[in-house]
Amino acid sequence: MTRPKAKSKKPGGVDFKKIRRKIGKKLPPPKNATNTEIKSKAIVLPEQSVAADKAGLAVNKKGLTLKELLQQTSHHNAKVRRDALVGIKDLFNKFPTEMKLHKYAAIEKLRERIGDDDKVVRRTLYDLFKSVILPGCKEDNQELIISLLMSYIFNAMTHLAFDIRIMAFDFLDLVLKFYPPSFSSYAEKIFQNYEDILRKNQYFSQDRGKLKDVLAGLIHCLSLLPWNKGETNLVDKDDNGRILLHAFDEDMPLSSNGFSHIIKRLRDLAPVLINRFLEFTPSITAMASLEGKSFGCMLSILHGIDLIIRPFVHGADKESESPSLEGEPNGAMLDVTLSSMLLKKVFPLFPLSPAHHLSEKVCNVAQSDNAVSEKSLIQLLPFIPKFVSRGASYWTTRLLQAFTYLFRESKPGSLLKLACLSAIEDMLTPIQAMLSLEKSNPENLELQEYLMAWIAELPLLLIQLGDKHPACSEVALRLQLHIGQRALSNSSLACMYDDVQDKLQNFYCTCQGGGKKCSGPFVRLPRESQELSLCCLYYFSHLDFPILKSIACCCLSPELDPSVLFRIIEILHSAYREGHIKIADHLSIFITFVLRFKVSPEGSSGLKSVKLSQTFKSMTTLLCSYMAQIGGNYLVLNIIEKVIIDHILLKPPLDNSCSLLRMIVAVDSKPTRLSEQSIIILGNYLSEYLIDAAQSLPEHYDEQCKRSTQLTSVHYYLLPCFFLFDRCHKLLNLVLKTMRSAIAESSLWPISDDYTQHPSNWLVRVNAVASVLLLIDKDPKMRQILSSFKEGVDSIIQNVSSLQSSEKISMTIEEKHKIKCTYDRLKMLLR
Repeated sequence: MTRPKAKSKKPGGVDFKKIRRKIGKKLPPPKNATNTEIKSKAIVLPEQSVAADKAGLAVNKKGLTLKELLQQTSHHNAKVRRDALVGIKDLFNKFPTEMKLHKYAAIEKLRERIGDDDKVVRRTLYDLFKSVILPGCKEDNQELIISLLMSYIFNAMTHLAFDIRIMAFDFLDLVLKFYPPSFSSYAEKIFQNYEDILRKNQYFSQDRGKLKDVLAGLIHCLSLLPWNKGETNLVDKDDNGRILLHAFDEDMPLSSNGFSHIIKRLRDLAPVLINRFLEFTPSITAMASLEGKSFGCMLSILHGIDLIIRPFVHGADKESESPSLEGEPNGAMLDVTLSSMLLKKVFPLFPLSPAHHLSEKVCNVAQSDNAVSEKSLIQLLPFIPKFVSRGASYWTTRLLQAFTYLFRESKPGSLLKLACLSAIEDMLTPIQAMLSLEKSNPENLELQEYLMAWIAELPLLLIQLGDKHPACSEVALRLQLHIGQRALSNSSLACMYDDVQDKLQNFYCTCQGGGKKCSGPFVRLPRESQELSLCCLYYFSHLDFPILKSIACCCLSPELDPSVLFRIIEILHSAYREGHIKIADHLSIFITFVLRFKVSPEGSSGLKSVKLSQTFKSMTTLLCSYMAQIGGNYLVLNIIEKVIIDHILLKPPLDNSCSLLRMIVAVDSKPTRLSEQSIIILGNYLSEYLIDAAQSLPEHYDEQCKRSTQLTSVHYYLLPCFFLFDRCHKLLNLVLKTMRSAIAESSLWPISDDYTQHPSNWLVRVNAVASVLLLIDKDPKMRQILSSFKEGVDSIIQNVSSLQSSEKISMTIEEKHKIKCTYDRLKMLLR
């Protein structure tokens, strides 16, 4: 079959022509489209900018005025409100006059943010008031400022949000710190709000820090009451108060001064605080050690209770002229009610009660690094003496046991150690009174043991402190001095005080490795502390030789100031006159002073220090003066003669030898009381001593000024010898014989095997002999004595003459000339 042919289309008209469009190609605009394009040019109008409109106005960093910033504090966005407050602070700091002009308007607007829902906004507002607004408004109308703020603060205290309520108390505390007189106008309402917030136990159970802040504010308010004006330390959030048990203060200004209307409010507040204290007891007793925040809250509660019951205990409310409310208990009934609550609820749970074993926990707090706990203990310690003053008992013993442990374990130099020292000083009077009245009481014997432990701890503490904590060392030394002063009238206390001598040795002088002695902490302490320490020595009933040796070692330290050295000698001599030092020990220490004192500092190659030399001479003069004051010079000479002669044989340095000789002269008499053996030893020694002294003179000294320094120094060395020669002519004769023999043998000192003789050595010594004889001859009295031994002097001159022609020693022409000059000088003797 064939397919049928399609019908052919007839040509005709087309209504719409279909146009094929490519995908993605933009359609052309319709033919009937309206052109909406607008062409314009910039028009510049001068003086029309927003910044120019604020020229001359006070603006912050963002260019906003105070009016704009205050408007933004009501913005719905918390960040905008916070930025506005920061901007106001910036503006007031840059333009203080702006705050003075608009302070009331600013406070009226800013007070709305006290109850803000955002915590950051509230804290920023608090900082703004604390650092800028309130300090800048101190001299303005305070009543108006307070009235603007207090209504909003009280409203925030009743807010449903607990954080806002807590923050409201912070604002209240801030206002009262800047304007304390405003408290009296709002006292009743303030205490009512504190009572309401403290009843909300469920809010504080998890956050003790908030409770502590609220209690700090309450104590601040209670301290503003007229009968609590003795408070000198207003409590802040980081301190629980320095004084906790004010009921022990008997002399307080007690006057209601129109505050009688709040007595009822205080009566309602006291049970709330007591119940708060009771709520801590189960958790505290279950803890191994006291937790800082809980312990701080307990202390703050006790502080608040004390401030509340003060008017009832002292009867301040009885001075009020306003009658009691009908049906309300009078002051006496109120006193009984509060006393009953305290006796039945608080006192049995007091932390020092043995039933709960909290005294050990107080000791454990001392070992922790919690600064809050240490502050709390410092606040408690001042009241321990008041407990002790009421008499010894079982709980007093437990209290002192904890205190003693705390005193031993606290860090040297800490505030806690200082508080312990202060408490011990306050306890001295009551303990001493109890020990003198009832010596047989077992509890008093325990008090004596604790006192003994404290006294024994003081020397160890002084050594531990060293020179790093001078303030604490001064307090410890002052306490030791007061104990020593009281020991004069108490035999048992005197025994305790004397027992610390051994422990004090290292305080004055320490012994290092190899037996080397070094000065102790005493040398480096301030002058006032050194004086306290020296005064303590006077009150020992007897000073043993070991402690005297330690003091002597300290005196020989080059670090010690000369004035302190002289003060030590004065104190020791005063103690001797009171019978506290044996005469043999006293004189032995004096000899030690002059024998071991070093005029030449270490590392100076034997060169003398002018300052040390002058100090040594002054010390020697003082010692000789005290030795002469002892009385019984013959007895003193018998004690020191052998000791000094034995030390002289060891040939100490020239200055020390001179001081030893001056000591003998101070107690000897004319004629001399020295033994024959001592005279012989001195005769052999003094020749060498005099030659050493003469060698310090320059050559041809007689041609120089007689008042020269060298000549004065030589006279100082020769003077004790002149006294000895005057009292014993035989001694001078022995000295002349020794010098004659020395020149005759061409040797003045034994010569070692490896020593090579040289003419210059003998020349120096021969010249020194001549100088000694000439110096003796210049003194009128000594010249008269020397004339009695003219034969001995002539022998010396003859020996010098023989030395000129000696063939054993080869001399140069210059050396022969010097010998001749020396011979010529000697020929002038006794002419």
